[in-house]
Amino acid sequence: MSAILDFSIFPLDKGVSLSTYVARAVRIVKESGLPYVFSPMSTSIEGEWDEVMAVVSRCKEALEADCGRIHLVMRVDLRDGPGGRLVSKIRAVEEKL
Repeated sequence: MSAILDFSIFPLDKGVSLSTYVARAVRIVKESGLPYVFSPMSTSIEGEWDEVMAVVSRCKEALEADCGRIHLVMRVDLRDGPGGRLVSKIRAVEEKL
């Protein structure tokens, strides 16, 4: 079953500028090799359930190293069938605009 997991993760105890911590998480997503889309408010990754959850776990562990409080929000779309939905869902809407 294909999963698209959309999440945001950042510390709550590191002040106003959090890009260093967000970049740490996005680097982990990028290095996972899974398809992903980074946006100003969240990052979406596509893969099997265990794959996408493992990436989020690695991001959480990376922030835990020096963050005392972490905010993490996730949404998941699970569907039977092939992958590639990360791109095809956007394309389907854009074709209708």
